[in-house]
Amino acid sequence: MTVVFACVDADTLGGVQQVTHTLAQGLAERGHEVHVVGLRRARSPFRYVDRPRYHHHVISRGEPANRLARARADRRLRRLLGELGPGYAVMTSPSAVIRVRGLLPARLRPIGQYHGSYDHARGCWHLASIRKHYPELDQAVFLSEDDAWRFAEHALLPNARALPNPLARWPETMSALDAPRVLGVGRLEGVKRFDRLISAFARSGAPEPWELHLIGDGAERERLRAHAEREGVAGRVVLRGPVPAAELPAEYLGASVLGLTSEHEGLPVVLLESAAHGVPSVAFDVSGGVRAAGQVLVPPGDVDAFAAELRRLVDAVEERRRLGADARARAEAFRLDHVLDGWERLFAHVSR
Repeated sequence: MTVVFACVDADTLGGVQQVTHTLAQGLAERGHEVHVVGLRRARSPFRYVDRPRYHHHVISRGEPANRLARARADRRLRRLLGELGPGYAVMTSPSAVIRVRGLLPARLRPIGQYHGSYDHARGCWHLASIRKHYPELDQAVFLSEDDAWRFAEHALLPNARALPNPLARWPETMSALDAPRVLGVGRLEGVKRFDRLISAFARSGAPEPWELHLIGDGAERERLRAHAEREGVAGRVVLRGPVPAAELPAEYLGASVLGLTSEHEGLPVVLLESAAHGVPSVAFDVSGGVRAAGQVLVPPGDVDAFAAELRRLVDAVEERRRLGADARARAEAFRLDHVLDGWERLFAHVSR
């Protein structure tokens, strides 16, 4: 069958994009014809799969500047979709649903994903858009049972279903958890609130030679560097920049604790990846997805509570190992084959 994943931007460094390419490659390896469609070109494209077995398309060089440019882009997209065989079109965000739904031929069954939490949707325009557009789709897919239930109850969605993000690969080796390193992974953007992670690391009083390593790049880089200076830990906060996907496993193996201090999340892949490597995590409790994948949870925004839990894990290697083993066992549910099975069951359900 044909499976289309439609993203506003399919190639930026980000969780939605990583999950999309992972699912696309997995389904293609199972023999399906898979297409990843980016509505606009990324400014700095990131390569997620070295040898993709799926088709990749970019509709526009950037956001269409006027109605005429949008009409031309829509014609290109309609023509592409019209050439595909019967199957399913997975639109990965409310913006993608708005843009793509009206251009789909009848033989492509519409499925809407949402990669955020109910709480995040409620705090912005997403909830109103989901209420308006997702009920008319064949299926609405959310990242956790908790979020699917809340959208069904409070957004009156009759078609809500939970499917988690997958792990791209399952590591055979676990971290020894003996390196004096706390790890943060993600875009250095405001929503990730790495300033809170730096503050928590400083307040934890983690002794030398413990360090905080931040992997990723973004507009907040220099502000975070200055924040570490103000917190008195500039010499022990290492801004590593972006790391190729193939090299990330070594980063998890070299870490003893992962910190997640985002303003909001759906089901962050970084929690799954760290758990699969046996690395325990401390995270703000911001979504059902974080609760499903996270371990040590603290109230959202409570930096002092975060610092206390961080120090507890820094001080206790046996507790790190206990939590790390539990994290790896929990991560089994997110292995790629299990998630792909869930998608194929969803496709079968839609076809009935």
